Amino acid sequence: MATKIRLKRMGAKKAPFYRLVVADSRSPRDGKVIEEIGYYNPVKNPVEIKIEEDKALNWLKTGAQPSETVRALLKKVGVWQKFIALRQAK
Repeated sequence: MATKIRLKRMGAKKAPFYRLVVADSRSPRDGKVIEEIGYYNPVKNPVEIKIEEDKALNWLKTGAQPSETVRALLKKVGVWQKFIALRQAK
């Protein structure tokens, strides 16, 4: 099963709130998820990002592919750099 790390939209109209989820690549955007690993709130000032590093690294190690937006968020928090370092250490 191909897994993706992507955003699931929550919140009201014109007030988006996103959860970072691991889901099957064939499931719809707001459909069934395997696991929630964090959240992203672009409305707050400053932007609020919380990602559980251990879960995110575990899914990245097992082959889950992040979307472009999630990859940017992982880079901003510093998880992506840790993943690259782990991959190069092997």
